[in-house]
Amino acid sequence: MTETPTLASPDERLATIARLNDRCRQGLDRTARILITRACLGTFADNRAAEIVAQAEILIALRGYQFRDAEADERDRGNFDYRGTTVYFRIDYYDAAMEYGSEDPADASQTPRMLTIMLREDL
Repeated sequence: MTETPTLASPDERLATIARLNDRCRQGLDRTARILITRACLGTFADNRAAEIVAQAEILIALRGYQFRDAEADERDRGNFDYRGTTVYFRIDYYDAAMEYGSEDPADASQTPRMLTIMLREDL
């Protein structure tokens, strides 16, 4: 059994989780999965080509998202405007099998992330 290093403080742990979430949101986490709900895509596209364009534009908007201080703890959720509609996102932390929640979201080696992009009705 491998032992994970203990972070020095709760603030350091929170900063690590926030940094890992930023990497996920920016598309830099190769283990992360990104899901855009059907309801979200269906709102902005009526054919496959339009879906691809909407996906790309939504990801660009997400990657440019700036957190306000009040919501900047883990930086795991937020919302932004896309084509006049509020789009929400959330990052969840899973175990290696993607079945259960992660025991330690600050440990990237055991915590794949799932970024879900959705509309209000998907919440």
